[in-house]
Amino acid sequence: MIAKETYIKGAFVIGPERFDDERGFFARAWSEGELRGLGVEERFVEGNVSFNRRRGTLRGMHYQAAPHGQAKLVRCTRGRVYDVGVDLRPDSPTYLKWVGVELSAENRLMLYVPAEFAHGYLTLEDESEVYYLVSGGYAPESARGARWDDPAFRIEWPDAGALILNERDRTYPDFQP
Repeated sequence: MIAKETYIKGAFVIGPERFDDERGFFARAWSEGELRGLGVEERFVEGNVSFNRRRGTLRGMHYQAAPHGQAKLVRCTRGRVYDVGVDLRPDSPTYLKWVGVELSAENRLMLYVPAEFAHGYLTLEDESEVYYLVSGGYAPESARGARWDDPAFRIEWPDAGALILNERDRTYPDFQP
């Protein structure tokens, strides 16, 4: 695995270190030991799949409040998405800053999003699927969200045509620290 820390401390873009031969290639997608060497102490306890029929589907910005925060390791297994994490750590020098990366089945990259981040993504192709590992189970009483276009974040989403959002994501209030 090849990991590069983003400009937001604790958030990483992770790619496979490929070993190619005449059959194709082999690559370790992630390693608990290597992540621990980067300072990532979370253990992943659940894997989730999100399938999106249409380009322009936006899911987010979601997070769980402490003590039920969820770190995520996100990979696009079909199609392409623009994946975003927003730093919600009040003591962080990058508080309310965001990092975004294109994840695709082709590039096989992943984004590691720490537990104290909001997370969301925008599909860039029809029939896109996202697989992500989480460090804790879903706790409905801790579920939170902020609008995808919240002025506190100023996320620069790529153009994906007309957006498709569910009612909850469309009507989240502005982020309140």
